Amino acid sequence: MPELPEVEALAAFLRERMTGRVVAKVEVGAINVLKTYDPPPTALQGLLVTGVDRHGKWLDVDVDGLHLAIHLSRAGWLRWSDALPKAPLRPSGKNPVALRVRLAPEDDEDPESPPGFDLTEAGTQKRLAVHVVKDVAQVPGIASLGPDPLDDSFDLDAFRGLLSGSRQQVKGLLREQSVLAGVGNAYSDEVLHVAKLSPYASAGKLPAADVERLYEALRTTLTDAVAAASGKPAKELKDAKRAGMRVHGRTGQPCPVCGDVVREVSFADRSMQYCATCQTGGKPLADRRLSRLLK
Repeated sequence: MPELPEVEALAAFLRERMTGRVVAKVEVGAINVLKTYDPPPTALQGLLVTGVDRHGKWLDVDVDGLHLAIHLSRAGWLRWSDALPKAPLRPSGKNPVALRVRLAPEDDEDPESPPGFDLTEAGTQKRLAVHVVKDVAQVPGIASLGPDPLDDSFDLDAFRGLLSGSRQQVKGLLREQSVLAGVGNAYSDEVLHVAKLSPYASAGKLPAADVERLYEALRTTLTDAVAAASGKPAKELKDAKRAGMRVHGRTGQPCPVCGDVVREVSFADRSMQYCATCQTGGKPLADRRLSRLLK
């Protein structure tokens, strides 16, 4: 799933290419992707793109006061094209393109194949979400977001306030969008590895020194990832994310800090990776799913 750094890079990528241009057409390939119906997506046609922002893991394309809010979820992606196919998008269960946005062509562009982007989704879960709203606060997933960890106002005291009294494990708290916006499964693994903390540690019981270390790891990890993604074309962001991971997705490989093997705990719909030497005092965490398989 794209997280804060990738969505920030996508927002910058679209901002550079779309701001000041007119939306010519919005074509829907999968009706289930639309979570709002009034105003309809066709209301964006003929309007000027005035900006592109990010809210947590959400993309927000501002089209002259109407907002195209996009959540890519686990299997969604945005695919940019300098020359979209001439044929109109047709609804089809076999076509991965859920929505297409065409820009009005400029003088040096083919009027039948203008630039724009496709929203695609692989797999069967179909969680890609598109909202067309007059105010992004009308999108429940945006309205309920916690603070952005890279916002200038999000200081150590604000972070302490989020952790204070929490009964959540720190891994779960970092991933909770209503607590902290933009961090998901991958970067929570990375942050905890940098902070040298167990994902199962109780967030509300962390010693002051651990809280400070976790805050610095959060800010540094995300800032570095945003810098690494910045300027890359949309098609390169997935590979760039994988290449930058220290432990996430690297089960069985050596830890880049201590050389111990990266271990995994599996859940029904995801897994997490960690280094026992760096994070849990050398003690492997119980993998309940694996344990059941071995019985």
